[in-house]
Amino acid sequence: MRFTVLALAALTACTQIPPDPPTGESLACGASPDSNLVGQSVDILAAMTFPAPMRVIKPGMAITMDYNPKRLNIDVDDKGIITRVWCG
Repeated sequence: MRFTVLALAALTACTQIPPDPPTGESLACGASPDSNLVGQSVDILAAMTFPAPMRVIKPGMAITMDYNPKRLNIDVDDKGIITRVWCG
């Protein structure tokens, strides 16, 4: 019985929920979780300047999977509305 309790305690210690990404990473590219761009039309980006690198990702668009914490990614839906702003 004692061994079973110790084994369960050891297994519980091994299964941890991964932490949320640090906020410093989201700030490295200028993105923030409560970005005011979400819900706006993609047309608003034409009047703005962003630090390089930056990319607008449209539905079905092929993108590289390399991670760059300083790159700003802007996801747009098929209607041209910004749905997500993130670093990577």
